[in-house]
Amino acid sequence: MDKKNIEGGLGLHPEIDKSSGFCYGVIKAIDRAEEYIKGAERLYSLGPIVHNFKEVKRLKGLGIEVIDHNNLKEMNDSVVLIRAHGEPPSTYKMAKENRITLIDCTCPVVLKLQERVIKGYHKIKEQGGTLVIFGKKLHAEVEGLLGQIDNDAVIVESRADLDLLDYSRPIALYSQTTKDPAEYNKIIEEIGNRLEAIGSDRESLTAHNTICREVASRHPKIRAFAATKDVVVCVSGKESSNGKIFHEICLESNPRSYKIEGADEIERSWFRQGDKVGICGATSTPSWLLEEVSRHIEAL
Repeated sequence: MDKKNIEGGLGLHPEIDKSSGFCYGVIKAIDRAEEYIKGAERLYSLGPIVHNFKEVKRLKGLGIEVIDHNNLKEMNDSVVLIRAHGEPPSTYKMAKENRITLIDCTCPVVLKLQERVIKGYHKIKEQGGTLVIFGKKLHAEVEGLLGQIDNDAVIVESRADLDLLDYSRPIALYSQTTKDPAEYNKIIEEIGNRLEAIGSDRESLTAHNTICREVASRHPKIRAFAATKDVVVCVSGKESSNGKIFHEICLESNPRSYKIEGADEIERSWFRQGDKVGICGATSTPSWLLEEVSRHIEAL
């Protein structure tokens, strides 16, 4: 008799969070990639389309190959997909010089942010101030934003980085689109406090609301979802910024929250007989992977 039969089933029937899974920008990029590959042998993607290695592996099986900027420099007469994160102007210049056809899937929300950053940069520089981006250093979206303004900005990942700012000058603040709205508000408040501490007016700070509404709306939903479950399993790639944030949100509501990349990481010891189990995912987590995790838990 195998071990599963000796232990008996746990009787788990997981519920998948309805707000989880691909966001609009990712859906658009993958749909366009899959549509193109139907009539071609290969499509190159500049960076992984999503920060989820299992989905990237599935797409590779279709003929979608991930390249980096060094590869792009050496390529000619090829077709390359620009993912939802966006790219700096230098990428488009290089593609033109190398006769590379681009399938541009930059998310409309990111495109709008790039435009706002360019306008805001010129305005704040006229005032002798600094442009600040709340985001993850070296993240593709942040690199794309920096490229719009010749890298002339300060990147703030946490409140600890606020020591880098010059509070005697005006500050224009923007956020990476997938950041936590609550953390962004804390950054705004802390900058305001520091301005007051040196006798400056809080109006020296201009904070722009640039977090994606779709992503932001998921935060309270996931928080409420996690609070109604005994166990929460967060499915996300290691490189996903919002996946990390969503897991932290779940932990605040439910200490029995676990983050995994795939079903093979699930441990039976996390669960008890009859637990109410919830499954959620990042904006880069495919629905098929959420379903796979659900089936695995049901089979415990």
